[in-house]
Amino acid sequence: MSMKHAVLGLLDLSPLTGYDLKKSFDETVNHFWSGDQAQIYRTLSALVNAGLAEVEVVPQEGRPARKIHHITDAGRAELDRWLTAPAEPAPERSEFLAKLFFSPRLPDDAVADLLSQRRAAATTAWETLRALEAAEGTGTTRAERLRLSTLSNGLAHARAELDWLETMEREFA
Repeated sequence: MSMKHAVLGLLDLSPLTGYDLKKSFDETVNHFWSGDQAQIYRTLSALVNAGLAEVEVVPQEGRPARKIHHITDAGRAELDRWLTAPAEPAPERSEFLAKLFFSPRLPDDAVADLLSQRRAAATTAWETLRALEAAEGTGTTRAERLRLSTLSNGLAHARAELDWLETMEREFA
């Protein structure tokens, strides 16, 4: 997935300013795709230059004008093209797994600490996703249920990692 398609997808849901787009990333898709403010603004600029989005400038009294970005018909066509294309396998990269792979040179207590730190991070991720699930409910429309299915996937992966970490801690702690 590219940042371009993530931004187009969010703009398809609603016109947004750059600030609101970052907020939308953090509140909706952050469990599987993230973007920092600089990436988002660069992408918005590129989308506008390519004719995939347009900017509506809304003057504000005593403050800078708001720049609201809208997806264009060409942007929707690009989003549809991407949505219907086969998903490319993403290369897996995990700093934690790399550390675990090379950790035999460490003493047992250092390996136990590595696993414990990961458990703490995985538990925080699990709790964050559970809170999102509680806030979102079950969804009543097809669109809501499809979007919530990504949250269900995140929860399944987080639960599997926590279960795996429990096994590793028993074996190596």
